[in-house]
Amino acid sequence: MTNVFDRLTGQRAVAQELTDAATAARVLASRLDAGPSAPAAADFDAAEHDAAGELDASILDAADFDSPDFDSPDFDSPGFDDPIFDGPTPASVVVPRASMTHAWLFTGPPGSGRSVAATCFAAALQCQHPDVVGCGECRACVTVMAQTHADVRHIVPQGLSLSVDSMREIVQAAARRPGTGRWQIVVVEDADRLTEQAANALLKVVEEPPSRTVFLLCAPSVDPEDISVTLRSRCRHVPLATPTVADIERVLVDRDGLDADAARWAASVCGGHIGRARRLATDPEAREQRDKALALARAATRDSTAYAAAEELVKSADAAAKAISAERDEAETEEMKTALGAGGTGKGTARPPRGTAGALKELEKRQKSRATRVGRDTLDRALVDLAALYRDALVVSMGAQVTAMHPDKAADIAIPMAAYASPEQLLRCVEAVLECREVLDQNVKPKFAVDAMVATIGQVMRSN
Repeated sequence: MTNVFDRLTGQRAVAQELTDAATAARVLASRLDAGPSAPAAADFDAAEHDAAGELDASILDAADFDSPDFDSPDFDSPGFDDPIFDGPTPASVVVPRASMTHAWLFTGPPGSGRSVAATCFAAALQCQHPDVVGCGECRACVTVMAQTHADVRHIVPQGLSLSVDSMREIVQAAARRPGTGRWQIVVVEDADRLTEQAANALLKVVEEPPSRTVFLLCAPSVDPEDISVTLRSRCRHVPLATPTVADIERVLVDRDGLDADAARWAASVCGGHIGRARRLATDPEAREQRDKALALARAATRDSTAYAAAEELVKSADAAAKAISAERDEAETEEMKTALGAGGTGKGTARPPRGTAGALKELEKRQKSRATRVGRDTLDRALVDLAALYRDALVVSMGAQVTAMHPDKAADIAIPMAAYASPEQLLRCVEAVLECREVLDQNVKPKFAVDAMVATIGQVMRSN
């Protein structure tokens, strides 16, 4: 039997924490199922949560962890054994760690698997297996992992941000009782893209949550730039670490069946991002995009090549975004036309109903916004690669013994650059790339932002 948490790469402690919490959630769900006679304290009450997001003592008492049921097969979790105790961990130690709460915040760098962890946790909460939490084989686990479960909603920003209107719709849906599962679960991916108004709308329902609703938020960090302080304080925080090169290589070989050499190379240059490693190992266009980004480090030192290389990088990011979006856009448009009765052609075809043109125009607007986001994300990944290359050169210049982010580019770019430029110059180049990323977040046109970046890098590198 394959547990859903087996999908988390290099996150054993997180998997155990979530398994314990899902186990505790079964107790709370059974108390709620008992009806009016169940303790009222079983309802989630955000006002009684501390900053760690754990349930207050009254709710834990209601769960009755000291009852004989606590040792039943439902709670046969390896997480209840602790190396500092001889035998099973006492309930007084387990309960604070395993307690269930209504709002969770998964953080980690891109590729760490925060959205995967949230989805796995949602599957474990809905799992129907009587003895195993998150069995991975029951209908609930399968549908949650496939993102087709009726009581698990995934909120993924289609544009550059999550609007307040879309969040209000989700808040209303979250107030309903679950139809087939134990919980109504809302997974908010990229919660750092919430607008201030959208975050406030979400905060209201998180502060006064329905008894059967669980919110799973995903963000890069707990920095106020990524998630509001108030919203973070209402969530239990689950930090995820960047997977190691060995972990990523093992996933590519064992799960994806890739060649060992290709997997090893992709794992070493992906920056800890499993999805990126998979694309680099299998997609020639992804490798070409990376090469263009890294070549900018050399091109930026000369005016004759700097701006042409910058323009090519921006154009390639736009082209990649269009290629990614085109097939999906076409399928969405045809699906909507069919649903509205506007897809037919030829003699005898009925006129499309009123409002069809407006609906299609709104869809086109969303698709353009999504294409813009994909293009910005693609360009941002290229800038991350470029910053990492300057970092490699800086490491060589300082004589530090640390692993290179782009080991395959050490001999022809990083080492010569370290010999040519001082550590101060290389550090300023890193800062210029990071400043460009920040400017792009402020919706400056990519061409202007990248041109300004290469101008700064050129001035810095010629200041010898």
